[in-house]
Amino acid sequence: MSDTPKYHKVIRTVSIAYLSYFTRHKLKIIYIKNLKKRVTSYFTKTHENGKTRILVKKIANIKHIVVETETDALLLENNLIKKHKPRYNVLLKDDKSYPWICIKNERFPRVFQTRRLIKDGSEYFGPYTSVKTVYTLLDLIRGLYQLRTCNYDLSQEKIEAGKYKVCLEYHLGNCKGACEGHETVEEYEENIKAIREILKGNFKDSLQRFKKQMHNLAKDMHFEEAQKVKEKIDVLENYQAKSTIVNPKINNVDVFSIVSDESYAYVNFLQISLGSIVRSHTLEIKKKLDETDKELLEIAIVEIRQRFNSQSKEIYVPFKIDFGDDVKVTIPKLGDKKHILDLSIRNAKYYRLEQLKQVKIVDPDRHANRIMAQMKADLRLKVEPRHIECFDNSNFHGTNAVAACVVFKDGKPSKKDYRNFNIKTVVGSDDFASMEEVVYRRYKRLLDEKEPLPQLIVIDGGKGQLSSAVKSLRELKLFGKIAIIGIAKKLEEIYFPGDSVPIYLDKRSETLKIIQQARNEAHRFGITHHRKKRSKKFIQSELLGIKGIGDKTQLELIKEFKSVSRIKEATMEQLVGCVGLAKAQILWKEFH
Repeated sequence: MSDTPKYHKVIRTVSIAYLSYFTRHKLKIIYIKNLKKRVTSYFTKTHENGKTRILVKKIANIKHIVVETETDALLLENNLIKKHKPRYNVLLKDDKSYPWICIKNERFPRVFQTRRLIKDGSEYFGPYTSVKTVYTLLDLIRGLYQLRTCNYDLSQEKIEAGKYKVCLEYHLGNCKGACEGHETVEEYEENIKAIREILKGNFKDSLQRFKKQMHNLAKDMHFEEAQKVKEKIDVLENYQAKSTIVNPKINNVDVFSIVSDESYAYVNFLQISLGSIVRSHTLEIKKKLDETDKELLEIAIVEIRQRFNSQSKEIYVPFKIDFGDDVKVTIPKLGDKKHILDLSIRNAKYYRLEQLKQVKIVDPDRHANRIMAQMKADLRLKVEPRHIECFDNSNFHGTNAVAACVVFKDGKPSKKDYRNFNIKTVVGSDDFASMEEVVYRRYKRLLDEKEPLPQLIVIDGGKGQLSSAVKSLRELKLFGKIAIIGIAKKLEEIYFPGDSVPIYLDKRSETLKIIQQARNEAHRFGITHHRKKRSKKFIQSELLGIKGIGDKTQLELIKEFKSVSRIKEATMEQLVGCVGLAKAQILWKEFH
Protein backbone atom coordinates (compact mmCIF):
# COMPACT_ATOMS: atom_id res chain seq x y z
CA MET A 1 0.00 0.00 0.00
CA SER A 2 1.30 3.53 -0.81
CA ASP A 3 2.47 5.72 2.08
CA THR A 4 0.12 8.55 1.09
CA PRO A 5 -2.84 7.05 -0.74
CA LYS A 6 -5.68 9.45 -1.59
CA TYR A 7 -8.60 7.10 -1.89
CA HIS A 8 -10.00 4.04 -0.23
CA LYS A 9 -12.81 1.71 -1.30
CA VAL A 10 -14.56 -0.64 1.13
CA ILE A 11 -16.32 -3.81 -0.04
CA ARG A 12 -18.74 -6.13 1.69
CA THR A 13 -18.67 -4.69 5.26
CA VAL A 14 -16.20 -2.81 7.42
CA SER A 15 -15.78 -2.76 11.21
CA ILE A 16 -15.45 0.45 13.22
CA ALA A 17 -11.90 -0.40 14.33
CA TYR A 18 -10.95 -0.95 10.74
CA LEU A 19 -12.26 2.50 9.84
CA SER A 20 -10.39 4.24 12.64
CA TYR A 21 -7.11 2.69 11.40
CA PHE A 22 -7.57 4.26 8.00
CA THR A 23 -8.75 7.54 9.49
CA ARG A 24 -5.38 7.78 11.18
CA HIS A 25 -3.71 7.57 7.76
CA LYS A 26 -6.07 10.19 6.26
CA LEU A 27 -7.65 7.87 3.73
CA LYS A 28 -10.95 8.93 2.26
CA ILE A 29 -13.79 6.41 1.85
CA ILE A 30 -15.34 6.91 -1.58
CA TYR A 31 -17.47 3.77 -1.92
CA ILE A 32 -18.99 1.06 0.28
CA LYS A 33 -20.43 -2.13 -1.22
CA ASN A 34 -21.50 -5.46 0.20
CA LEU A 35 -21.15 -7.67 -2.91
CA LYS A 36 -17.60 -8.87 -3.60
CA LYS A 37 -18.44 -10.15 -7.08
CA ARG A 38 -19.77 -6.69 -7.95
CA VAL A 39 -16.48 -5.02 -6.95
CA THR A 40 -14.43 -7.64 -8.81
CA SER A 41 -16.28 -6.74 -12.02
CA TYR A 42 -14.86 -3.22 -11.86
CA PHE A 43 -11.42 -4.58 -12.76
CA THR A 44 -12.38 -7.19 -15.36
CA LYS A 45 -14.25 -5.16 -17.99
CA THR A 46 -14.47 -1.76 -19.67
CA HIS A 47 -17.25 0.45 -18.31
CA GLU A 48 -19.55 2.58 -20.44
CA ASN A 49 -20.63 4.68 -17.47
CA GLY A 50 -18.25 7.62 -17.09
CA LYS A 51 -18.69 7.89 -13.32
CA THR A 52 -17.79 4.22 -12.89
CA ARG A 53 -14.60 4.71 -14.91
CA ILE A 54 -13.63 7.66 -12.69
CA LEU A 55 -14.39 5.62 -9.54
CA VAL A 56 -12.16 2.74 -10.68
CA LYS A 57 -9.38 5.16 -11.60
CA LYS A 58 -9.41 6.69 -8.11
CA ILE A 59 -9.25 3.39 -6.20
CA ALA A 60 -6.02 3.14 -4.20
CA ASN A 61 -6.92 0.39 -1.72
CA ILE A 62 -9.54 -2.32 -1.28
CA LYS A 63 -10.28 -3.97 2.07
CA HIS A 64 -13.06 -6.20 3.31
CA ILE A 65 -14.20 -8.21 6.27
CA VAL A 66 -16.61 -11.17 6.27
CA VAL A 67 -19.75 -11.12 8.43
CA GLU A 68 -22.15 -13.87 9.45
CA THR A 69 -25.05 -13.38 7.02
CA GLU A 70 -26.06 -11.44 3.95
CA THR A 71 -28.58 -9.54 6.07
CA ASP A 72 -25.80 -8.42 8.44
CA ALA A 73 -23.77 -7.26 5.45
CA LEU A 74 -26.68 -5.22 4.11
CA LEU A 75 -27.38 -3.66 7.51
CA LEU A 76 -23.76 -2.67 8.12
CA GLU A 77 -23.42 -1.36 4.57
CA ASN A 78 -26.50 0.81 5.06
CA ASN A 79 -25.30 2.18 8.41
CA LEU A 80 -21.82 2.98 7.07
CA ILE A 81 -23.21 4.73 4.00
CA LYS A 82 -25.39 6.94 6.21
CA LYS A 83 -22.46 7.65 8.54
CA HIS A 84 -19.70 8.37 6.01
CA LYS A 85 -21.77 9.48 2.98
CA PRO A 86 -19.26 8.20 0.35
CA ARG A 87 -19.24 10.15 -2.87
CA TYR A 88 -20.11 7.23 -5.16
CA ASN A 89 -22.82 5.55 -3.08
CA VAL A 90 -26.49 6.21 -3.77
CA LEU A 91 -28.06 9.08 -1.87
CA LEU A 92 -31.19 8.33 0.17
CA LYS A 93 -33.10 11.58 -0.14
CA ASP A 94 -35.42 11.22 2.87
CA ASP A 95 -33.78 11.97 6.22
CA LYS A 96 -36.50 13.63 8.27
CA SER A 97 -37.96 12.52 11.60
CA TYR A 98 -41.40 10.91 11.72
CA PRO A 99 -44.18 10.96 14.31
CA TRP A 100 -44.83 8.04 16.67
CA ILE A 101 -47.73 7.15 18.95
CA CYS A 102 -46.55 6.63 22.49
CA ILE A 103 -48.21 4.60 25.25
CA LYS A 104 -46.48 6.09 28.27
CA ASN A 105 -44.90 3.82 30.89
CA GLU A 106 -46.90 5.04 33.89
CA ARG A 107 -49.90 4.24 36.04
CA PHE A 108 -53.00 4.95 33.92
CA PRO A 109 -50.90 5.40 30.73
CA ARG A 110 -51.44 8.37 28.45
CA VAL A 111 -51.59 7.86 24.67
CA PHE A 112 -50.18 10.72 22.58
CA GLN A 113 -48.14 11.74 19.53
CA THR A 114 -44.38 12.37 19.77
CA ARG A 115 -41.28 12.68 17.59
CA ARG A 116 -38.89 11.87 20.46
CA LEU A 117 -38.16 8.30 21.52
CA ILE A 118 -37.23 8.17 25.21
CA LYS A 119 -35.96 4.89 26.62
CA ASP A 120 -38.08 4.88 29.79
CA GLY A 121 -40.00 1.66 29.15
CA SER A 122 -42.78 3.37 27.17
CA GLU A 123 -44.22 1.69 24.07
CA TYR A 124 -43.84 3.41 20.67
CA PHE A 125 -45.90 2.55 17.58
CA GLY A 126 -44.72 3.79 14.22
CA PRO A 127 -43.08 5.77 12.89
CA TYR A 128 -45.92 7.05 10.71
CA THR A 129 -45.17 8.75 7.40
CA SER A 130 -48.13 11.12 7.74
CA VAL A 131 -49.13 13.26 10.72
CA LYS A 132 -52.68 13.07 9.39
CA THR A 133 -52.64 9.30 9.91
CA VAL A 134 -51.51 9.81 13.52
CA TYR A 135 -54.30 12.32 14.19
CA THR A 136 -56.86 9.99 12.60
CA LEU A 137 -55.76 7.08 14.80
CA LEU A 138 -55.71 9.21 17.96
CA ASP A 139 -59.18 10.58 17.18
CA LEU A 140 -60.39 7.02 16.64
CA ILE A 141 -58.89 5.86 19.96
CA ARG A 142 -60.29 8.83 21.91
CA GLY A 143 -63.69 8.27 20.35
CA LEU A 144 -63.67 4.63 21.47
CA TYR A 145 -61.99 4.82 24.87
CA GLN A 146 -62.07 7.32 27.70
CA LEU A 147 -58.43 8.11 28.44
CA ARG A 148 -56.82 10.73 30.61
CA THR A 149 -54.88 13.62 29.03
CA CYS A 150 -53.42 15.18 32.19
CA ASN A 151 -49.78 14.58 33.18
CA TYR A 152 -50.42 14.01 36.90
CA ASP A 153 -48.57 11.34 38.85
CA LEU A 154 -51.55 9.08 39.56
CA SER A 155 -49.94 6.94 42.22
CA GLN A 156 -52.28 5.06 44.54
CA GLU A 157 -51.10 7.07 47.56
CA LYS A 158 -51.81 10.46 45.95
CA ILE A 159 -55.24 9.38 44.70
CA GLU A 160 -56.23 8.03 48.13
CA ALA A 161 -54.95 11.26 49.74
CA GLY A 162 -57.34 13.24 47.49
CA LYS A 163 -54.52 15.27 45.94
CA TYR A 164 -56.34 15.78 42.61
CA LYS A 165 -59.79 16.88 41.46
CA VAL A 166 -61.55 15.88 38.26
CA CYS A 167 -61.26 18.39 35.39
CA LEU A 168 -63.52 19.48 32.52
CA GLU A 169 -62.62 16.35 30.50
CA TYR A 170 -64.38 14.25 33.14
CA HIS A 171 -67.53 16.36 32.98
CA LEU A 172 -67.51 16.18 29.17
CA GLY A 173 -67.38 12.38 29.37
CA ASN A 174 -63.91 12.09 27.81
CA CYS A 175 -62.27 10.73 30.98
CA LYS A 176 -63.62 8.48 33.75
CA GLY A 177 -61.83 10.37 36.53
CA ALA A 178 -59.01 8.03 37.52
CA CYS A 179 -57.47 10.94 39.46
CA GLU A 180 -60.29 10.68 42.05
CA GLY A 181 -60.44 6.88 41.97
CA HIS A 182 -63.55 6.62 39.76
CA GLU A 183 -61.76 4.05 37.55
CA THR A 184 -59.59 1.10 38.52
CA VAL A 185 -56.17 0.29 37.05
CA GLU A 186 -57.55 -3.04 35.75
CA GLU A 187 -60.38 -1.35 33.82
CA TYR A 188 -57.99 1.20 32.34
CA GLU A 189 -55.46 -1.47 31.33
CA GLU A 190 -58.19 -3.36 29.47
CA ASN A 191 -58.64 -0.28 27.29
CA ILE A 192 -54.88 0.10 26.80
CA LYS A 193 -54.64 -3.55 25.74
CA ALA A 194 -57.34 -2.97 23.11
CA ILE A 195 -55.57 0.18 21.92
CA ARG A 196 -52.34 -1.78 21.41
CA GLU A 197 -54.19 -4.19 19.13
CA ILE A 198 -55.74 -1.35 17.12
CA LEU A 199 -52.32 0.24 16.61
CA LYS A 200 -51.08 -3.15 15.37
CA GLY A 201 -53.96 -3.23 12.89
CA ASN A 202 -56.00 -5.83 14.77
CA PHE A 203 -59.58 -4.59 15.21
CA LYS A 204 -61.16 -7.98 15.82
CA ASP A 205 -60.89 -8.06 19.63
CA SER A 206 -62.20 -4.51 20.06
CA LEU A 207 -65.16 -5.17 17.78
CA GLN A 208 -66.09 -8.36 19.62
CA ARG A 209 -65.78 -6.60 22.96
CA PHE A 210 -68.01 -3.69 21.91
CA LYS A 211 -70.62 -5.98 20.32
CA LYS A 212 -70.83 -8.06 23.47
CA GLN A 213 -71.17 -4.90 25.55
CA MET A 214 -73.90 -3.55 23.24
CA HIS A 215 -75.96 -6.78 23.45
CA ASN A 216 -75.69 -6.86 27.26
CA LEU A 217 -76.84 -3.25 27.54
CA ALA A 218 -79.73 -3.85 25.16
CA LYS A 219 -80.68 -6.99 27.07
CA ASP A 220 -80.82 -4.95 30.30
CA MET A 221 -82.99 -2.35 28.55
CA HIS A 222 -80.23 0.35 28.62
CA PHE A 223 -80.91 1.39 25.06
CA GLU A 224 -79.26 4.82 25.15
CA GLU A 225 -75.98 3.34 26.38
CA ALA A 226 -76.30 0.52 23.81
CA GLN A 227 -76.75 3.11 21.05
CA LYS A 228 -73.53 4.91 22.10
CA VAL A 229 -71.62 1.61 21.95
CA LYS A 230 -73.15 0.89 18.53
CA GLU A 231 -71.82 4.24 17.29
CA LYS A 232 -68.35 3.19 18.42
CA ILE A 233 -68.72 -0.09 16.51
CA ASP A 234 -69.71 1.85 13.38
CA VAL A 235 -66.66 4.14 13.72
CA LEU A 236 -64.31 1.17 14.14
CA GLU A 237 -65.82 -0.81 11.26
CA ASN A 238 -65.71 2.25 8.99
CA TYR A 239 -62.01 2.81 9.73
CA GLN A 240 -61.27 -0.88 9.20
CA ALA A 241 -63.15 -0.93 5.88
CA LYS A 242 -61.09 1.97 4.55
CA SER A 243 -57.77 0.24 5.18
CA THR A 244 -58.64 -3.39 4.36
CA ILE A 245 -57.69 -4.33 0.82
CA VAL A 246 -57.39 -8.13 0.95
CA ASN A 247 -58.39 -11.01 3.14
CA PRO A 248 -57.18 -10.80 6.77
CA LYS A 249 -55.10 -13.98 6.38
CA ILE A 250 -52.27 -11.87 4.92
CA ASN A 251 -50.66 -10.66 8.11
CA ASN A 252 -47.36 -9.08 9.19
CA VAL A 253 -45.98 -8.63 5.67
CA ASP A 254 -43.83 -5.86 4.11
CA VAL A 255 -44.39 -5.06 0.43
CA PHE A 256 -41.74 -3.31 -1.68
CA SER A 257 -41.71 -2.14 -5.31
CA ILE A 258 -39.43 0.08 -7.40
CA VAL A 259 -39.68 2.36 -10.44
CA SER A 260 -36.62 4.16 -11.77
CA ASP A 261 -35.18 6.32 -14.52
CA GLU A 262 -31.63 7.29 -15.43
CA SER A 263 -31.03 9.47 -12.37
CA TYR A 264 -33.46 8.46 -9.62
CA ALA A 265 -35.28 5.46 -8.22
CA TYR A 266 -38.47 5.41 -6.13
CA VAL A 267 -39.14 2.55 -3.73
CA ASN A 268 -42.61 2.17 -2.24
CA PHE A 269 -43.21 0.37 1.05
CA LEU A 270 -46.55 -0.98 2.29
CA GLN A 271 -46.83 -2.65 5.69
CA ILE A 272 -49.72 -5.11 5.90
CA SER A 273 -51.28 -6.32 9.14
CA LEU A 274 -54.35 -8.58 9.07
CA GLY A 275 -55.13 -7.53 5.52
CA SER A 276 -54.90 -3.80 6.31
CA ILE A 277 -52.34 -1.23 5.20
CA VAL A 278 -50.99 0.17 8.45
CA ARG A 279 -48.15 2.11 6.84
CA SER A 280 -47.20 3.45 3.41
CA HIS A 281 -44.03 5.27 2.43
CA THR A 282 -42.02 6.02 -0.72
CA LEU A 283 -38.25 6.54 -0.60
CA GLU A 284 -36.44 8.56 -3.28
CA ILE A 285 -32.90 7.42 -4.18
CA LYS A 286 -30.41 9.44 -6.23
CA LYS A 287 -28.21 7.19 -8.36
CA LYS A 288 -24.45 7.76 -8.45
CA LEU A 289 -23.19 4.93 -10.70
CA ASP A 290 -24.88 2.39 -12.97
CA GLU A 291 -26.80 0.74 -10.12
CA THR A 292 -29.41 -1.84 -11.09
CA ASP A 293 -32.97 -1.91 -9.73
CA LYS A 294 -32.03 -5.08 -7.84
CA GLU A 295 -29.20 -3.35 -5.96
CA LEU A 296 -31.27 -0.27 -5.23
CA LEU A 297 -34.20 -2.31 -3.95
CA GLU A 298 -31.94 -4.27 -1.58
CA ILE A 299 -30.46 -1.05 -0.19
CA ALA A 300 -33.90 0.55 0.18
CA ILE A 301 -35.45 -2.48 1.93
CA VAL A 302 -32.72 -2.47 4.58
CA GLU A 303 -33.05 1.29 5.11
CA ILE A 304 -36.86 1.30 5.30
CA ARG A 305 -37.13 -1.72 7.60
CA GLN A 306 -34.52 -0.22 9.89
CA ARG A 307 -36.13 3.22 9.85
CA PHE A 308 -39.62 1.93 10.59
CA ASN A 309 -38.46 -0.78 12.97
CA SER A 310 -40.17 -3.52 10.95
CA GLN A 311 -39.94 -7.07 12.30
CA SER A 312 -41.97 -8.73 9.53
CA LYS A 313 -40.69 -12.19 8.62
CA GLU A 314 -41.95 -12.05 5.02
CA ILE A 315 -41.60 -9.50 2.24
CA TYR A 316 -43.25 -9.26 -1.20
CA VAL A 317 -41.05 -7.94 -4.05
CA PRO A 318 -41.44 -7.76 -7.87
CA PHE A 319 -38.28 -9.79 -8.67
CA LYS A 320 -35.68 -11.98 -7.01
CA ILE A 321 -33.29 -10.29 -4.56
CA ASP A 322 -30.51 -11.46 -2.23
CA PHE A 323 -31.72 -10.82 1.31
CA GLY A 324 -30.36 -13.60 3.48
CA ASP A 325 -32.24 -16.41 5.20
CA ASP A 326 -33.81 -14.47 8.08
CA VAL A 327 -36.68 -13.13 5.98
CA LYS A 328 -38.87 -15.04 3.52
CA VAL A 329 -38.84 -13.37 0.08
CA THR A 330 -41.99 -13.89 -2.02
CA ILE A 331 -42.51 -12.82 -5.65
CA PRO A 332 -46.32 -12.79 -6.09
CA LYS A 333 -47.73 -13.91 -9.43
CA LEU A 334 -51.48 -14.21 -8.84
CA GLY A 335 -54.29 -13.45 -6.41
CA ASP A 336 -54.41 -11.12 -3.42
CA LYS A 337 -50.64 -11.05 -2.98
CA LYS A 338 -50.15 -9.85 -6.56
CA HIS A 339 -52.91 -7.30 -6.00
CA ILE A 340 -51.00 -5.82 -3.05
CA LEU A 341 -47.74 -5.70 -5.04
CA ASP A 342 -49.51 -3.97 -7.96
CA LEU A 343 -50.93 -1.42 -5.53
CA SER A 344 -47.40 -0.72 -4.26
CA ILE A 345 -46.13 -0.26 -7.84
CA ARG A 346 -48.96 2.21 -8.55
CA ASN A 347 -48.00 4.15 -5.41
CA ALA A 348 -44.36 4.33 -6.54
CA LYS A 349 -45.34 5.51 -10.04
CA TYR A 350 -47.73 8.11 -8.64
CA TYR A 351 -45.07 9.43 -6.26
CA ARG A 352 -42.56 9.68 -9.13
CA LEU A 353 -45.02 11.65 -11.27
CA GLU A 354 -45.72 14.05 -8.39
CA GLN A 355 -41.97 14.55 -7.83
CA LEU A 356 -41.43 15.19 -11.54
CA LYS A 357 -44.18 17.84 -11.53
CA GLN A 358 -42.48 19.59 -8.62
CA VAL A 359 -39.04 19.35 -10.25
CA LYS A 360 -40.40 20.76 -13.51
CA ILE A 361 -41.65 23.82 -11.63
CA VAL A 362 -38.87 24.28 -9.05
CA ASP A 363 -35.79 23.02 -10.91
CA PRO A 364 -36.27 23.08 -14.71
CA ASP A 365 -32.57 22.35 -15.32
CA ARG A 366 -32.75 19.08 -13.38
CA HIS A 367 -35.97 18.22 -15.22
CA ALA A 368 -34.27 18.78 -18.61
CA ASN A 369 -31.17 16.83 -17.57
CA ARG A 370 -33.28 13.86 -16.49
CA ILE A 371 -35.31 13.79 -19.72
CA MET A 372 -32.19 14.07 -21.87
CA ALA A 373 -30.52 11.21 -20.00
CA GLN A 374 -33.67 9.13 -20.39
CA MET A 375 -33.88 9.81 -24.15
CA LYS A 376 -30.22 8.91 -24.58
CA ALA A 377 -30.83 5.53 -22.91
CA ASP A 378 -34.18 4.78 -24.61
CA LEU A 379 -32.92 5.58 -28.13
CA ARG A 380 -29.44 4.09 -27.58
CA LEU A 381 -27.71 7.37 -28.49
CA LYS A 382 -24.04 8.19 -27.98
CA VAL A 383 -24.81 11.66 -26.60
CA GLU A 384 -27.82 13.37 -25.04
CA PRO A 385 -30.15 14.87 -27.70
CA ARG A 386 -29.99 18.46 -26.46
CA HIS A 387 -30.72 19.72 -29.99
CA ILE A 388 -33.44 17.86 -31.92
CA GLU A 389 -34.77 18.68 -35.40
CA CYS A 390 -37.93 17.14 -36.86
CA PHE A 391 -39.08 17.17 -40.52
CA ASP A 392 -42.54 16.79 -42.08
CA ASN A 393 -43.80 17.13 -45.68
CA SER A 394 -47.14 18.56 -46.78
CA ASN A 395 -48.90 18.86 -50.18
CA PHE A 396 -52.42 19.06 -51.59
CA HIS A 397 -53.08 16.52 -54.38
CA GLY A 398 -49.47 16.90 -55.46
CA THR A 399 -49.57 20.72 -55.58
CA ASN A 400 -48.02 23.40 -53.36
CA ALA A 401 -45.55 20.93 -51.83
CA VAL A 402 -43.86 22.30 -48.71
CA ALA A 403 -41.85 20.94 -45.78
CA ALA A 404 -41.32 22.04 -42.19
CA CYS A 405 -38.39 21.74 -39.82
CA VAL A 406 -39.00 22.35 -36.11
CA VAL A 407 -36.28 22.58 -33.50
CA PHE A 408 -36.36 21.38 -29.88
CA LYS A 409 -33.66 22.39 -27.39
CA ASP A 410 -33.42 20.64 -24.01
CA GLY A 411 -36.78 19.00 -24.75
CA LYS A 412 -38.63 22.30 -25.43
CA PRO A 413 -39.67 23.95 -28.72
CA SER A 414 -37.32 26.68 -29.96
CA LYS A 415 -39.76 28.48 -32.27
CA LYS A 416 -37.29 31.11 -33.43
CA ASP A 417 -35.33 28.29 -35.12
CA TYR A 418 -38.31 26.82 -37.01
CA ARG A 419 -37.93 26.79 -40.80
CA ASN A 420 -40.32 26.31 -43.76
CA PHE A 421 -39.26 24.98 -47.16
CA ASN A 422 -40.93 25.22 -50.56
CA ILE A 423 -40.09 22.05 -52.50
CA LYS A 424 -38.22 23.06 -55.69
CA THR A 425 -36.91 19.93 -57.44
CA VAL A 426 -39.83 17.51 -57.04
CA VAL A 427 -42.84 17.45 -59.36
CA GLY A 428 -46.10 15.98 -58.03
CA SER A 429 -46.66 14.03 -54.83
CA ASP A 430 -43.39 12.28 -53.92
CA ASP A 431 -42.80 12.30 -50.15
CA PHE A 432 -39.54 10.37 -50.41
CA ALA A 433 -37.93 12.74 -52.91
CA SER A 434 -39.28 15.76 -51.04
CA MET A 435 -37.75 14.52 -47.79
CA GLU A 436 -34.43 13.89 -49.53
CA GLU A 437 -34.41 17.45 -50.91
CA VAL A 438 -35.33 19.28 -47.72
CA VAL A 439 -32.89 17.35 -45.49
CA TYR A 440 -30.08 18.00 -47.96
CA ARG A 441 -30.90 21.73 -48.20
CA ARG A 442 -31.16 22.12 -44.42
CA TYR A 443 -27.83 20.59 -43.50
CA LYS A 444 -25.95 21.86 -46.57
CA ARG A 445 -26.81 25.34 -45.37
CA LEU A 446 -25.88 24.64 -41.73
CA LEU A 447 -22.52 23.27 -42.90
CA ASP A 448 -21.89 26.24 -45.21
CA GLU A 449 -22.74 28.72 -42.47
CA LYS A 450 -20.85 26.71 -39.84
CA GLU A 451 -23.95 26.55 -37.61
CA PRO A 452 -24.26 23.88 -34.88
CA LEU A 453 -25.73 20.57 -35.98
CA PRO A 454 -28.40 18.66 -34.00
CA GLN A 455 -27.68 15.51 -32.00
CA LEU A 456 -30.91 13.88 -33.22
CA ILE A 457 -33.01 14.13 -36.39
CA VAL A 458 -36.61 12.88 -36.30
CA ILE A 459 -38.35 12.06 -39.59
CA ASP A 460 -42.14 11.94 -39.70
CA GLY A 461 -42.67 8.68 -41.55
CA GLY A 462 -41.60 5.08 -41.80
CA LYS A 463 -38.70 3.31 -43.48
CA GLY A 464 -39.16 5.02 -46.88
CA GLN A 465 -38.93 8.61 -45.63
CA LEU A 466 -36.12 7.64 -43.25
CA SER A 467 -34.08 6.04 -46.07
CA SER A 468 -34.50 9.20 -48.18
CA ALA A 469 -33.24 11.40 -45.34
CA VAL A 470 -30.29 9.03 -44.73
CA LYS A 471 -29.38 9.29 -48.44
CA SER A 472 -28.95 13.07 -48.06
CA LEU A 473 -26.91 12.69 -44.89
CA ARG A 474 -24.60 10.23 -46.64
CA GLU A 475 -24.14 12.68 -49.51
CA LEU A 476 -23.16 15.38 -47.01
CA LYS A 477 -20.93 12.90 -45.11
CA LEU A 478 -22.97 13.44 -41.96
CA PHE A 479 -24.38 9.93 -41.59
CA GLY A 480 -23.02 8.42 -38.39
CA LYS A 481 -22.24 11.85 -36.98
CA ILE A 482 -25.91 12.72 -36.33
CA ALA A 483 -28.41 10.19 -34.96
CA ILE A 484 -31.54 9.87 -37.07
CA ILE A 485 -34.84 8.02 -36.48
CA GLY A 486 -38.25 7.80 -38.13
CA ILE A 487 -41.61 7.67 -36.33
CA ALA A 488 -44.51 5.98 -38.13
CA LYS A 489 -47.98 7.32 -37.30
CA LYS A 490 -49.98 4.10 -37.23
CA LEU A 491 -48.46 2.38 -34.19
CA GLU A 492 -45.98 5.09 -33.18
CA GLU A 493 -43.11 2.69 -33.86
CA ILE A 494 -39.55 4.02 -34.01
CA TYR A 495 -37.33 3.05 -36.98
CA PHE A 496 -33.54 3.17 -37.04
CA PRO A 497 -31.47 3.22 -40.25
CA GLY A 498 -30.67 -0.30 -41.40
CA ASP A 499 -33.06 -1.98 -38.92
CA SER A 500 -36.06 -3.67 -40.51
CA VAL A 501 -37.70 -4.22 -37.12
CA PRO A 502 -38.82 -1.07 -35.27
CA ILE A 503 -38.81 -0.53 -31.50
CA TYR A 504 -41.91 0.29 -29.49
CA LEU A 505 -41.48 2.69 -26.59
CA ASP A 506 -43.84 2.67 -23.62
CA LYS A 507 -46.83 4.84 -24.59
CA ARG A 508 -46.39 6.77 -21.33
CA SER A 509 -42.62 7.27 -21.65
CA GLU A 510 -41.34 10.83 -21.74
CA THR A 511 -39.02 9.95 -24.63
CA LEU A 512 -41.97 9.03 -26.85
CA LYS A 513 -43.89 12.10 -25.70
CA ILE A 514 -41.03 14.41 -26.73
CA ILE A 515 -40.77 12.72 -30.15
CA GLN A 516 -44.55 12.89 -30.64
CA GLN A 517 -44.60 16.54 -29.62
CA ALA A 518 -41.86 17.36 -32.14
CA ARG A 519 -43.68 15.39 -34.87
CA ASN A 520 -47.01 17.09 -34.13
CA GLU A 521 -45.37 20.52 -34.01
CA ALA A 522 -43.69 19.91 -37.39
CA HIS A 523 -47.04 18.82 -38.83
CA ARG A 524 -48.82 21.89 -37.44
CA PHE A 525 -46.12 24.29 -38.62
CA GLY A 526 -46.01 22.73 -42.10
CA ILE A 527 -49.81 22.70 -42.51
CA THR A 528 -50.03 26.36 -41.46
CA HIS A 529 -47.46 27.32 -44.09
CA HIS A 530 -49.16 25.14 -46.71
CA ARG A 531 -52.56 26.78 -46.12
CA LYS A 532 -51.07 30.25 -46.41
CA LYS A 533 -49.40 29.29 -49.66
CA ARG A 534 -52.60 27.82 -51.11
CA SER A 535 -54.63 30.83 -50.02
CA LYS A 536 -52.07 33.20 -51.50
CA LYS A 537 -52.04 31.27 -54.79
CA PHE A 538 -55.84 31.29 -54.95
CA ILE A 539 -55.97 35.06 -54.51
CA GLN A 540 -53.27 35.56 -57.11
CA SER A 541 -55.20 33.36 -59.58
CA GLU A 542 -58.25 35.69 -59.41
CA LEU A 543 -56.07 38.74 -60.12
CA LEU A 544 -54.04 36.95 -62.80
CA GLY A 545 -56.42 37.71 -65.70
CA ILE A 546 -56.53 41.47 -65.15
CA LYS A 547 -54.43 43.21 -67.78
CA GLY A 548 -52.00 45.70 -66.29
CA ILE A 549 -51.84 43.99 -62.83
CA GLY A 550 -48.53 42.14 -62.58
CA ASP A 551 -47.04 39.81 -59.96
CA LYS A 552 -45.54 42.62 -57.90
CA THR A 553 -48.85 44.50 -57.77
CA GLN A 554 -50.69 41.30 -56.82
CA LEU A 555 -48.34 40.76 -53.88
CA GLU A 556 -48.86 44.33 -52.68
CA LEU A 557 -52.64 43.93 -52.87
CA ILE A 558 -52.53 40.58 -50.99
CA LYS A 559 -50.32 42.06 -48.32
CA GLU A 560 -52.63 45.04 -47.83
CA PHE A 561 -56.15 43.54 -48.21
CA LYS A 562 -55.61 39.81 -47.47
CA SER A 563 -58.45 38.64 -49.79
CA VAL A 564 -60.06 39.37 -53.18
CA SER A 565 -63.41 40.19 -51.54
CA ARG A 566 -61.75 42.97 -49.54
CA ILE A 567 -60.08 44.29 -52.69
CA LYS A 568 -63.53 44.41 -54.34
CA GLU A 569 -65.00 46.25 -51.35
CA ALA A 570 -62.12 48.75 -51.10
CA THR A 571 -62.74 52.42 -51.91
CA MET A 572 -60.94 54.21 -54.72
CA GLU A 573 -58.87 56.10 -52.16
CA GLN A 574 -57.73 52.86 -50.51
CA LEU A 575 -56.73 51.35 -53.87
CA VAL A 576 -54.83 54.50 -54.89
CA GLY A 577 -53.00 54.45 -51.55
CA CYS A 578 -51.89 50.86 -52.17
CA VAL A 579 -51.03 50.65 -55.91
CA GLY A 580 -51.27 54.17 -57.34
CA LEU A 581 -53.89 55.94 -59.47
CA ALA A 582 -53.43 54.16 -62.81
CA LYS A 583 -53.64 50.62 -61.41
CA ALA A 584 -56.39 51.61 -59.01
CA GLN A 585 -58.51 52.75 -61.97
CA ILE A 586 -57.90 49.39 -63.71
CA LEU A 587 -59.06 47.50 -60.61
CA TRP A 588 -62.06 49.77 -60.04
CA LYS A 589 -63.17 49.31 -63.65
CA GLU A 590 -62.72 45.51 -63.36
CA PHE A 591 -64.74 45.08 -60.17
CA HIS A 592 -67.35 47.85 -60.56
